[in-house]
Amino acid sequence: MKTTAALTAAIGATTAFAGAIAPRQTKTPPVAVRGNAFFAGSKRFYIRGVDYQPGGASEAADPLADTTICRRDIAEFKRLNINTVRVYTIDNSKDHTECMNELADAGIYLALDINTPKYSIRRDKPGPSYNSVYLQNVFATIDEFHKYDNTLLFFSGNELINDIPTSNTAPYVKAVTRDIKQYMGNRGYRTIPVGYSAADIDDNRIEAAHYFNCGSDDARSDFFAFNDYSWCDPSTFEEAYKEKVDALADYSIPIFLSEFGCVETQSGRKFGEIPSLYSDKMTPVYSGGLVYEYTKEGDAKQQKYGLIDVKSKGSAEESPDFNLLAEAFAANQPPSGDGGYKPSGQASECPAQSSTWDVENNDLLEMPPKARAFFENGAGEGVGLEGTGSQEVGAESTNTASAGSGAPTRTGTASSGSAEETSSEGAASGLRVPSFSVAPVVCGLVVLASSLLGGAVLL
Repeated sequence: MKTTAALTAAIGATTAFAGAIAPRQTKTPPVAVRGNAFFAGSKRFYIRGVDYQPGGASEAADPLADTTICRRDIAEFKRLNINTVRVYTIDNSKDHTECMNELADAGIYLALDINTPKYSIRRDKPGPSYNSVYLQNVFATIDEFHKYDNTLLFFSGNELINDIPTSNTAPYVKAVTRDIKQYMGNRGYRTIPVGYSAADIDDNRIEAAHYFNCGSDDARSDFFAFNDYSWCDPSTFEEAYKEKVDALADYSIPIFLSEFGCVETQSGRKFGEIPSLYSDKMTPVYSGGLVYEYTKEGDAKQQKYGLIDVKSKGSAEESPDFNLLAEAFAANQPPSGDGGYKPSGQASECPAQSSTWDVENNDLLEMPPKARAFFENGAGEGVGLEGTGSQEVGAESTNTASAGSGAPTRTGTASSGSAEETSSEGAASGLRVPSFSVAPVVCGLVVLASSLLGGAVLL
C-alpha cells in the first residue's frame, strides 16, 4: 500500500508539474516586434481598434480604473470586433487589474500613452520639462502596466511636433523613448514596444519617421505611428495613401495609424479606408490602425468623430458610424500569412537639418542623474492625476549622452515567441533569453514513477 501511495504521488506530481509549466491559454499573448511588423507568437498582429478616452482630454479621467465604465464599453468593443484600444491618460496611482483582465478576456490589447496633462514634455519648454520628476511618473506608469500581457505598446509622445518650429522637440521625445527602454531592461521587465505618435502634418512627417528610427539601437523607436485623416470618403488608395506607402516602403520598423477617420465627408463616414488599410497594398508597410474616436466629446465639430454617445445616466448609445465601422471591420479581415512584411532591414539615415526639420544632429541629453536611482529601486508610487506636475521643475540634464549609453545594464525578458526571431537589423534590437526546457524535469519524474512501479512489481 505504501508503494502504491508513493507511485500515485509520483504520477500526480508528474501530472501537476506538467500542468504547471504548460503554456497559459490566453486570447492576448504578448506581442513582439519582428522586422517591420508585430507578431503574437507566430501569427502576424494587425492593430484593429479605436481611440478610447471617455470624458475627453479636458476631464482627464481614467476609464481603466472604473469597472462600471470599462465593462460597459468592453461590451461595445466586442460588437465592433476590435483587438486594441488606445488610452491617452490613465491614473497610475490606481489599480487596473480588473479592467485589464476583462479586456484580455475579450481579446483586446492596450496601446497606452505614458504622459498625462501635468506630467509631459512641453512644446515651448522641452528642456526644463525633461527632468527626474517627470520620469518618475513615467516609470511608475510602466511599473503598473508592464505586468499585463495585453499591454501592447507605450507611446512616449503624442503630436509634440505639430509644425516646423516644434520639430526641435524631437530629441526630447527620443530621449524619453531611450529612458523607458532602459528602465524596462534594468528592471527585468518584458520587452514592450515603445514609439511615437506623430501629428497629421505633411511638412516633416517623413523626417520624423526616419529620425525616430535612426541612430543607436538603445534610442531607436520600436515602431512609428501617425495620425492620418487624409482619406475623406469618397477617396481612393492612390489619393490618400499611396505616396506615403511608397515613401516608407523600406522602413524597418512597424508603422500604423494611431488615429484615422476623417469627418469632412460629403455624406458621412463610410470608413472606406479600411479595405485598403488591411489589403496587400498596405500590409507590407502598415500594421493597421485606430479609429478616432470612441465617445462623442467636445464641441459640435469634435462630436462628429464619436462612435458612442454617453448619456447623462452613463448608458452608451451607438451612433450610425458605430454600425458602419463594425460592418467595415467584419468585411475586411487582414490577409492570411505574413502580409508581405520585411523580416529585417536597416536603421534609417538621420535626416539633416533643413527648412522643415529643426534638429541639428542626433545628439541626445543624458538621462537626469536623479532618475538613474529608479533602475535599482523602482519608481515608487505613481502620483496619479492629482499631482502638482513636473513641467516647471526645471532642467536637470545638460550633458550630451554618448551613443549607445542608454542600453540596459541588465536584461529584460523578450515577449513570448519573439526571442529567436527578432532581427537586430529591423526593429531596435530584441533581447534574447535562453530557452527553458521542461523535458529533463518531466523525464526525471517519469523515471521516478517507473522505479516505483518496478518496485511495486517486484513486491
